[in-house]
Amino acid sequence: MASILIIDDETTLARNAARFLEKGGHGATTAGTGREGLKLFGELRPDAVVLDFRLPDMDGLAVIAAIRADDAQVPIIMITGHGSIELAVEAMKAGANDLLTKPVALGELRQRIARLTQRQRESSRLQYYEARERDRSQLDAIVGDSPAVAELRDRIARIAGVEGIETLPPVLIVGETGTGKELVARACHFCSPRRDKPFVEVNCAAIPASLLESELFGHERGAFTDARERKLGLLEAADGGTLFLDEIGEMDRGLQAKLLKVLEDGRLRRLGSVQERQVNVRIVAATNQDLEKHIEAGQFRADLYFRLRVLQIHVPPLRAREGDVRVLAHHFLADFAQRYRKGPLALTPAAERLLAGHDWPGNVRELRNLMEQAALLATAPGIGPDALPLSPARRPGTPTAAPDAGISALERVERDLLTQALSDTRGNVSQAARQLGVSRDTLRYRMEKHGLPGKRPPG
Repeated sequence: MASILIIDDETTLARNAARFLEKGGHGATTAGTGREGLKLFGELRPDAVVLDFRLPDMDGLAVIAAIRADDAQVPIIMITGHGSIELAVEAMKAGANDLLTKPVALGELRQRIARLTQRQRESSRLQYYEARERDRSQLDAIVGDSPAVAELRDRIARIAGVEGIETLPPVLIVGETGTGKELVARACHFCSPRRDKPFVEVNCAAIPASLLESELFGHERGAFTDARERKLGLLEAADGGTLFLDEIGEMDRGLQAKLLKVLEDGRLRRLGSVQERQVNVRIVAATNQDLEKHIEAGQFRADLYFRLRVLQIHVPPLRAREGDVRVLAHHFLADFAQRYRKGPLALTPAAERLLAGHDWPGNVRELRNLMEQAALLATAPGIGPDALPLSPARRPGTPTAAPDAGISALERVERDLLTQALSDTRGNVSQAARQLGVSRDTLRYRMEKHGLPGKRPPG
């Protein structure tokens, strides 16, 4: 509950209000003068202030001004026996959040306090998350000491600094899956002059092509069967900021043409509208695919590709970041140890050698997931090789298995993980399922899919 400071020279009213609020679970302190109230405010830092307009030593507007000079956020409710529009305007100008006239209904006072303090908490949480989002999206969030990462940070900083023109050139981020392309996109925004404007992201592969156009461009009421209300598109929502289009290679060719027009002149038209709208939005796109091959296959427009790659950022794979595996592993392990309240955790030298010898087909995402699993299952401060279930085909000194005909790389990785878990547990399906973090039924389904044998636990 909230702590309330009541500043009022009518002692009976102040005491009754304090008792009533305390019965509701709040803490309440009273002051009879403006100066006493300001002194208590500095000492107590209350969650809300209730004060009278007329005080023996100074008026309530002066008290509000003094409080606001110290704290711009704390909710303030002014009480007066002379309610008027002019006074309400003056109180709001001075910094009051609400105004009540005497006689005061204590139930109403409690409701106003609850509403204002709840709004204050929500605002504080929003500011906290916004600040945390900015901190997590700076260049320092790209962890690594390798020359490849230093070059990546330098390129992001130079591209983020491009501003001052009406239509900014787009940015194309390319790299293997799991390399951190979204983190790079966020850094491009939050390190730029647009950092205080919206950062909107959409995964083009996660939304059906029939819906993606409406999501990006918006629609007018009646534009199609289910369009009951006008909807603002993500391009307009990101006006002044950045729109991040992940998996751009999955975008429908017809929609690619409409996106190219936005990139060329910054104008768009909602579905069902005849009016064009100007937007000032920077497009940052990302892909792990070879778009030039998509162009040859007729799946991606060449003109859009050449427009997107005006400014291109290549995110290096983890195997090309010399020494960063160890740095990232320790960073993730410390983060997850704190998150899951495990106490300090550390990799043993043997575990570090194991990680250094892996070629990381899943890149940083694979390493992060591995460290999360190690932290969750840790029973001792030291994390050894046995706690790091890497694919056997990827262990140091083990030759990479030749690709099987008709089997995708993803299926091979899944089969290798299953094989290793079953080997570690000597074919015990229940133990292997716990090691992989899946149910026994799921594991048995995957085993049958890949034709892998197993044994049930005795008894």
